Amino acid sequence: MPDADPRAVIRAKRDGHALDAAQIGAFVRGLVDGRWSDAQAAALAMAIVLRGMDRAEVVALTRAMTDSGERLRWREAPGPADAWRLDGPFLDKHSTGGVGDKVSLLLAPIVAACGGTVPMISGRGLGHTGGTLDKLQAIPGYAVRPPPDVLRATLHAAGCAIVGASAALAPADARLYAIRDITATVESLPLIVASILSKKLAAGLDALVMDVKVGNGAFRTTLPEARELAQALVDVAAGAGLPTVARITDMNAVLGRHAGNALEVVEALAFLRGDDREPRLAEVTLALTAPLLVAGGLATDEAAARRMARQALDSGAAAGRFTRMVAALGGPVDVFAATLPRAPVRRPLPAPQDGFVMALDTRALGEAVVALGGGRRQVDDVVDPRVGLADVCAPGQRMARGEPLLWVHAADEAAADAALARLAGCIVLGPAAPALPPLVTRVEAADV
Repeated sequence: MPDADPRAVIRAKRDGHALDAAQIGAFVRGLVDGRWSDAQAAALAMAIVLRGMDRAEVVALTRAMTDSGERLRWREAPGPADAWRLDGPFLDKHSTGGVGDKVSLLLAPIVAACGGTVPMISGRGLGHTGGTLDKLQAIPGYAVRPPPDVLRATLHAAGCAIVGASAALAPADARLYAIRDITATVESLPLIVASILSKKLAAGLDALVMDVKVGNGAFRTTLPEARELAQALVDVAAGAGLPTVARITDMNAVLGRHAGNALEVVEALAFLRGDDREPRLAEVTLALTAPLLVAGGLATDEAAARRMARQALDSGAAAGRFTRMVAALGGPVDVFAATLPRAPVRRPLPAPQDGFVMALDTRALGEAVVALGGGRRQVDDVVDPRVGLADVCAPGQRMARGEPLLWVHAADEAAADAALARLAGCIVLGPAAPALPPLVTRVEAADV
């Protein structure tokens, strides 16, 4: 039977009807083989923005986009050698994007040290938020898109591999996202959910933890918005056959002390080594690691999972997994002894008065990192791994007049001057410590 005419599918959604699996399948196949033009795909995306999709439609769209390319099957050996077979459980984490969020660099080796296998498919920076791949490329030689045999060998050696998606993984999503990006349809909840989950399903996972950011540094600025997205992700993932848990985490401040690619790697290394574990970063990392270990059958409950994760950190096992991952993917043999890029100019932003840190404009802090060269305004922009913001103050912290609220790391004096001017007023001081929002909010299955 031939696929439905694109005009009929667009018309059905335009008029408010639910699309069936056949219509959605025709759309996804048309994205891959070119039978749907960019204009037709954009028209359907806009119709979805305006008319929405029910759960069954989003599940069907997610499944179809997952099946539009190859699916990674880790338990199947690529050849006759059983030594290349992986056992799992295959676990991963996805974040909706934050400033200073280096949790992926910590969670992957911790989970690997606890017995999981983590084929973490990550992305580059988006808007004001940092990208895990950009951070890892601050490590000399690290290959973010290794060939399949190197990826599998890395998982054997380290139990974790943080890499980018190949073009063969969910290709329908790649084309649709490019169209959405230029047609004001990125914000559609059904399309966001299908985009995230299709790539995770294609990665051959047994369980997933979702970190949905909320606050002035997140794409979802209010708790109801974040809860809506988190619940939709958990619900649709279950319908598509991927057990998923979600946590909503606060993004009203930089997560950790640094924001910027090499700076965040330095902080992650210090965390894994046990030299410096900033409390908010530590709690978010454990709050995401624990339910993932439980979902993967590696711990009986979250309390036991937290103990396992702390032991993996304190024993050095997680640091060892990270070291082996970096070496297997072309980086230094001992990343903890490696020299990472450093900015030549470092300038403080002094506190204008005594007081407590009341609020940070976290989005503006992220945009300052991008303006310094630590992110992209255009797709083909070259990222400077050296630049960023270091030792950023935390909400509730007491500051003395003249004490640095943060340090700007810049490529030159002019860039530092511009950043300091941009950052003036981004951190508000007051006479008393503020009440802080919850750092982590659970999303239970009962909520969906």
